[in-house]
Amino acid sequence: MFSGIIGYIIGGAIIGVLARFLKPGADPMGWILTIVLGIVGAVIGGQLSTMLNVSNTLVQWAIAIISAIVLLFVYEAVRKKKA
Repeated sequence: MFSGIIGYIIGGAIIGVLARFLKPGADPMGWILTIVLGIVGAVIGGQLSTMLNVSNTLVQWAIAIISAIVLLFVYEAVRKKKA
């Protein structure tokens, strides 16, 4: 259980950084929010991988990164709407 949580935090940090690197444009958010969005992207990507019966680890990571990129776009849209 504990290693799973630590794995999601570390994986989420990596996924969040990769998502910010791959998404075009400037993202004025801090590292903590990047990690949180990466963790959420990892969870969503894991659920999508399970629903799609994806067993390839590389494809699972790609789905998680794409999920995090989508979350970055959603965050950006919500933030612009409030401003």
